[in-house]
Amino acid sequence: MTIREMIDRFSLRVEAEGSDGGQTLAGCYIGDLLSRVISRGRPGGVWITIMNNVNVAAVALLADIPCIVLAEGVEPSQELREKCADEGIFLLSSERSAYELAAAFARAQA
Repeated sequence: MTIREMIDRFSLRVEAEGSDGGQTLAGCYIGDLLSRVISRGRPGGVWITIMNNVNVAAVALLADIPCIVLAEGVEPSQELREKCADEGIFLLSSERSAYELAAAFARAQA
C-alpha cells in the first residue's frame, strides 16, 4: 500500500505533506518510546504514535520512516508540522486508536 492509498483508505488527515505519496510502505511500527522506534522502527514504513513534539520528526529521519500517524486525535504541534514538511515526512492524524490503525493496516496488507 502506498502512503496516498493509506491516507484515502483510512480517511487520515494530512498535517504535513511529505515528499513521495506514491511510496509503498514497508510495514508498520507502533511505539512512543523514541529510542525503541530508532532501533525497531521499519525503514520505509509507517510509524503510529501519540507523541507530538518535534523530536518525532528527528526520530523518523534517523529510522528512515517516511510517514508518521498520530493516533487517538492527538494534535501535532506547529513545530512538528513544520519540521515534517521541511524534511519531506508525511505527518498524518486520526481519531482511531493505534491498535485500530495497525490492525487496519495489517488487514489491508493481507
